[in-house]
Amino acid sequence: MIEVSDFGNKDSTSPVRRRTGLDAISAVKMPERLTAAVDAWAEAHQLTRSDAICKLVELALKIAPAEPASAHAITSDATQIEYIAVHEIDALLDPALPADERERRIRRLTEGPPEFSHERIDLPKHQR
Repeated sequence: MIEVSDFGNKDSTSPVRRRTGLDAISAVKMPERLTAAVDAWAEAHQLTRSDAICKLVELALKIAPAEPASAHAITSDATQIEYIAVHEIDALLDPALPADERERRIRRLTEGPPEFSHERIDLPKHQR
């Protein structure tokens, strides 16, 4: 069992800390300028620094997207860019070229030379 000091006991030499709430305590490391900005905001809204940080985080979470920009959005942008590039390259190629040669040239221009394909970060890695 944990001993709790008696508030009325004047003989106690250790300081007594009162529990201010049931929420978890989180230390936040911030640059001085940010701390000053939070303190100014807290003062303007008549809040303590702790309450101001909580309120600012709540406000930020309301306007921030629920999940970070997914790889899907990046992939769709990359896919769209590749589609535009293929279309432009196709328009520049000689229409008299056979279809397989046109595809080979487009692939070589969009994917790069095969000797550098292992360096590409946007292509899946093949198992050896």
